[in-house]
Amino acid sequence: MARILYGVHGSQHGHAIRALILARHLATLGHEFLFVSSEEGAQLLSREFPVERFENPGTRYKDQRLDTPATLKLAGRTLWRRKAELARLAGMIRDFRPDAAISDYEYFVPIAAKRAGVPCLSLDHQHVISCCRHDVPAKLLPDYWGILASIRFLFSAASDYLSISFYQPPTKPGARAVVAPPILRRSVVTRTPSHGSHILVYQSCGIRDAFAPYLRTLDREFRVYGYRVDKVEGNLTFRGYSEEGFLDDLASCAYVVCGGSHNLMSEALYFGKPVLSFPVPGAFEQQLNAIYLERLGYGRAASMDRLTPDLLPDFEKDLPGMRQRIANGKFYGNDAVFALVEAFLGEGRLPGRS
Repeated sequence: MARILYGVHGSQHGHAIRALILARHLATLGHEFLFVSSEEGAQLLSREFPVERFENPGTRYKDQRLDTPATLKLAGRTLWRRKAELARLAGMIRDFRPDAAISDYEYFVPIAAKRAGVPCLSLDHQHVISCCRHDVPAKLLPDYWGILASIRFLFSAASDYLSISFYQPPTKPGARAVVAPPILRRSVVTRTPSHGSHILVYQSCGIRDAFAPYLRTLDREFRVYGYRVDKVEGNLTFRGYSEEGFLDDLASCAYVVCGGSHNLMSEALYFGKPVLSFPVPGAFEQQLNAIYLERLGYGRAASMDRLTPDLLPDFEKDLPGMRQRIANGKFYGNDAVFALVEAFLGEGRLPGRS
């Protein structure tokens, strides 16, 4: 059985959730793990696995928008400590003696693994941006070029790339990449979806506080998460987060209103729910998720700057068509991903990569 060094991006806990899904499966096969992470990721992972904390570059938000100065400051601080942190990680590799490494958008592990001659698999959603071809609208090209530079400079030292995505664009020639459908939590796949009348709203960086007053003007029942309160205000029921309650409401809603998170979109689409997405301005990954959501007919992209009275009614006109198109999609990739990772652990490379 393999010893696996697993680096996980610490902010935006979707990275850690995805890593836990994979690690729990591989642990049942006897594989051993040592995780490297930070922030929320380290907190989640340390409940089940040993974790060493390494600060990483990451995206920062302020006032529901990308905070570029704070993001650059964090990257600069991480790079300033690069030499010392890589030396620390090299010592951990000598002690742990991993057979392979996996990185979910983590900076240090792929570099240290490469130096130590350990094969490293990148498994995340972000590399669908750099490893695949996209038809990007002209107005988003600066953001696209910016994130391409960031990914290539900071997160492209792995041996192979397995991109997890609800959309599967063609990979670039020579990308050493494979694209697979999303991997989902057991608590998601064990639920049976139904069609209720309520609308689930998840307040995130893409949804501003002004959205709640807008929803009060509509004759709909909204169940709203993300405000960290439990109260009822007219047609709005605010709920504090619990995994069970949230997934129950998600599986039974009419449709979903959220930011641009790939994880939440994937879970909603698995349940057959159309998505109205408000991606964060300047956050290209979220913008790209929303573009594909709309192109594939699974939902629509929207902007907080244009909260017109007919926004939701117009969206609802195509709900039957969106549900039909979603029914023909592929949103469960657990078995395929597990098989690909196990093949990588055995062979040191992905089968079927370009």
